Amino acid sequence: MKSLLKSHFKLEKNNTTIKTEILAGFTAFITMAYMILVIPNILKFGGMNAQGIIGDGAAIFNSLNDPIIGSVFTAVCVASGIGSIFMGIYANLPFALAPGMGLVAFFSYSVCMNLGYSWNQALTAVFISGILFIIITLTSIREKIVDALPKNLKTAISAGIGLFISLIGLKSGGIVVASQGTLVKFGNFTNSKVILTLIGITIIAILMARKVRGSILIGIIITTIIGIPMGITDISDIKFLSMPPSLEPTFLAFDFKGLLGSDSTNLLSALISILMVILTFSLVDLFDTIGTLVGTAQKADLINEKGKVKNMNKALLCDATATTFGATLGTPTLATVVESTAGIAEGGRTGLMTCVVGILFFLSLFFSGLVGIVPKEATAPALIIVGVLMMSSITKVDFEDFTEALPAFFTIAMMPFSYSIANGVAAGVIFYPIMKISTKRYKEVHPIVYILAVLFIIRFIMLPE
Repeated sequence: MKSLLKSHFKLEKNNTTIKTEILAGFTAFITMAYMILVIPNILKFGGMNAQGIIGDGAAIFNSLNDPIIGSVFTAVCVASGIGSIFMGIYANLPFALAPGMGLVAFFSYSVCMNLGYSWNQALTAVFISGILFIIITLTSIREKIVDALPKNLKTAISAGIGLFISLIGLKSGGIVVASQGTLVKFGNFTNSKVILTLIGITIIAILMARKVRGSILIGIIITTIIGIPMGITDISDIKFLSMPPSLEPTFLAFDFKGLLGSDSTNLLSALISILMVILTFSLVDLFDTIGTLVGTAQKADLINEKGKVKNMNKALLCDATATTFGATLGTPTLATVVESTAGIAEGGRTGLMTCVVGILFFLSLFFSGLVGIVPKEATAPALIIVGVLMMSSITKVDFEDFTEALPAFFTIAMMPFSYSIANGVAAGVIFYPIMKISTKRYKEVHPIVYILAVLFIIRFIMLPE
């Protein structure tokens, strides 16, 4: 068995071991396990609950006993599990797949709440975007897009993701909160949840500085335990074993007819609207995935001698297939998630790490109570520390050349400031050709970058966020 794992995943070639990959898989999973319960609670605001209530009224439905919310929980676990294992075995890369948080929010708040589509229609749009992705991936268009991105932008993407996931961690732990006057500000440092987050950061930071193996995972576990006497880690209602909720309410729950609208007089406007929704799902998923793949691959040293991400096309095909499959189960667009970097930081370098994540997603179907006891205040420090590690790539950005520096800066800055990896990539892609054309260096820009810049401009005009 060991020899089979070593040969298939090329462990020795990637300077890793079975033990390291398993540890990295556990670390990545624990860091992203919050999604399992958070995602259903976001989707209920888009009407994915038994009462079909959209908006604030859906807040009363917090239990997995709700058949649709329970079905979404199962769909997230199954789709993420199969998608991650597929990525691990087929692409042999340490990149886990799960519903992208930005895309989940877009699904509920923009498509369902603001645009008025039902969750069934929105899932149909996700399914169509997945099919579209499979087609353009098989024709290598997605891989060519990655190859066309300038080197400085690729490097900036990694640094931007570092800032972005650090902001997620700071916000999740209550260290940074919203402010009407200054946009953001420090949270209340006398709050026990903030204190626990700071304790977690300190523990992981000390372990990292002392080069303790598995420091992030150890830090999460210790912080979770410390949270028990503080009243933050809730162990009062632990269910060690339970059967998964049924998938029936959301399985193949598409509404193709309703997606286009039944009123023929408004068919054109409905068609334009849904095309923009599908385009947005497609562009955000495309550049969230590309951004994460490129950024994390830089950190994991998974760039080949030609400067390309290893097995990029296979990874993109896994992503596209997982999105299509996930929609049939009842979950929005799956993407390569930035939380994979927590596992990479622990030494994960192959698909074995990703397979471990996938297996743990399946196991969580039966241990939802245990998965839920890890508080966000315990996972937030991990995201912040990983952000620190990813920021090191900023030293490789050429800030001496202003035509390279400005697009790189916007790529880095717009990810945390707009709370979107895709927006950061879009900003860099738009400004890069502008800088080069204005200095008569337009030949340095790949034709695909010009096309992408135009598409992004159209996307922001037609469907502003």
